[in-house]
Amino acid sequence: MKKQRKVILVGNGAVGSSFAFSLLQNMSSVELVVIDINKEKTMGDVLDLQDVTPMTGSSIVRAGTYEDATDADIAVVTAGVPRQPGETRLDLFKKNTNILKAIVMPIVNSGFDGCFVISSNPVDVLTTITQHLSGFSKEKVIGTGTSLDSARLCVELALKLNVLVSEVKNAYVLGEHGDSLFATFAEATVLGKKLSEIAALDKKSLQKLEESVRKRGSRIIDLKKATHYGVAVCLMRICKAILTDEEIMLPVSAPLVGQYGQKGIYLGTPAIIGTGGIKQVIEMQLVPAEFQKMKLSADKMREVLVSLE
Repeated sequence: MKKQRKVILVGNGAVGSSFAFSLLQNMSSVELVVIDINKEKTMGDVLDLQDVTPMTGSSIVRAGTYEDATDADIAVVTAGVPRQPGETRLDLFKKNTNILKAIVMPIVNSGFDGCFVISSNPVDVLTTITQHLSGFSKEKVIGTGTSLDSARLCVELALKLNVLVSEVKNAYVLGEHGDSLFATFAEATVLGKKLSEIAALDKKSLQKLEESVRKRGSRIIDLKKATHYGVAVCLMRICKAILTDEEIMLPVSAPLVGQYGQKGIYLGTPAIIGTGGIKQVIEMQLVPAEFQKMKLSADKMREVLVSLE
């Protein structure tokens, strides 16, 4: 029997379980091992997810331990304290950094040699820390980054212009997955037209759209206490690209090694993802004001990282 591609999931909360469900719906044959300190809930979710597999392919779902990472292709980390109403993602960093340290090293010590995919917040900081802790090459550590924010931008544009979201292309959010994120509209198109050609969107309208994206996560948290469906699908798309060598371009927490004048940190920018992780980091052409916004995001990340030393 052909060996299935293997994913371990650490963290079976709202994001983790939503990711597991999405992965099984979009990959017909995968082995998914779920790890969480809440053994009872994890087993309940495993049994529930196993019921999905006859209708989606030949996947295997089971509960496991860090030792299961030995021959895994991907380690997905969603574990952490969730963001509370009124709390920023950066407020979480000390709590979740300690949790991350207790996860990454057992995975590495198991002999794991796959890719880390991180969604725990603050994701850019925790992705950077994961790379430092693991000692893995930068391309094998990826964070969800601004993939969710870029999806939100497409939604906001579609709602504003009353078009199908599938008609919005190349609209990206860059920088921190957090308060210093910013949208770049230069390459964005709607119904095949550049945004600059659409009279309904002047500079003030674009600024309002960016602010709507920035506040969208907090709005969801205020209404239902958590966001999980969107980021779960972002995780699925990243993992599917790695498992199938799709070589898709996605805005993720990617390692900057000179792009945008930055080095040594992960920030949101488009990257090509396939087997082995990040195959190429794409540096978008930014106007001077956007370049400064990227620098602001980088400065904020460094302030947080220095505080951990």
